[in-house]
Amino acid sequence: MFKLFKKKSPVDKMYNQYEKLLAEAHQLSTINRTASDEKTAEANAILDKIDALKN
Repeated sequence: MFKLFKKKSPVDKMYNQYEKLLAEAHQLSTINRTASDEKTAEANAILDKIDALKN
């Protein structure tokens, strides 16, 4: 209940976006492999930004 009013940190927001992109890439992998690879590349770029912010 106390997390209801707690704001998410930028890292948490980026991690949620990373997970969303990976889910989209997985869904596209059966339809369009090229689009799936692009989504995976976007997700990896976000993961690199998360690592940079943590260090």
